[in-house]
Amino acid sequence: MDTETHAPMDTETVVRTRRALHAVAELILAGPQYRDSGTIRLRACAGGFATSVEPRLRVVGAELVAPGQVLSLERTTCAALGAALGITVGAPAGLYRDGSGAAGDHPVEADPSAAGWLAHCFALGDAALRGLFPDVDPVIWPEHFDIGVTADGVNYGVSPGDAFRQEPYAYVGPHTPRQGEFWNAPFGAARTIRELGGVSGITAFLERGRRLAHGA
Repeated sequence: MDTETHAPMDTETVVRTRRALHAVAELILAGPQYRDSGTIRLRACAGGFATSVEPRLRVVGAELVAPGQVLSLERTTCAALGAALGITVGAPAGLYRDGSGAAGDHPVEADPSAAGWLAHCFALGDAALRGLFPDVDPVIWPEHFDIGVTADGVNYGVSPGDAFRQEPYAYVGPHTPRQGEFWNAPFGAARTIRELGGVSGITAFLERGRRLAHGA
């Protein structure tokens, strides 16, 4: 996992896949989980991401895996997935303003290669965060679709990409803004996963951010 892995060169495919997976994470996993079990917390799993409690659902590459079912995410909609699973599709209601912006009938078109790359980035982030914060379980939050932890007033994590930066990146976000060369993003500091390489590079970046955020 610590060897450098290159992203697919087609940025459009990666962005389309990330948006598809974000929609599934929010409307198929987090929303039904919240309505059933009262939490929106998702987690990284082998090959992708999953619910943390009932209903037991996970995304592995470009497939949605449920008990007794494996559904393709290459060309479908969240509404079709929900109908196949027998669940009510929809984001968690009333908890946040941000989100994927997807509706149930929006196309879900996940490329397997791009989905594998994004899953790899989540796995790298999960490993780095667990190494730095062994007493905290990293969470994939459905509104921003990133994996992170918060410790002592600072957010740490890995995003698969968003409006700020289209490709996956690691970030350090102090709740109180900091000044200096390291802090190169509106929310704190960010470096791309391709720049950082593997777990060791991400860990070093997050650790440096932790030191600088606390004046060390």
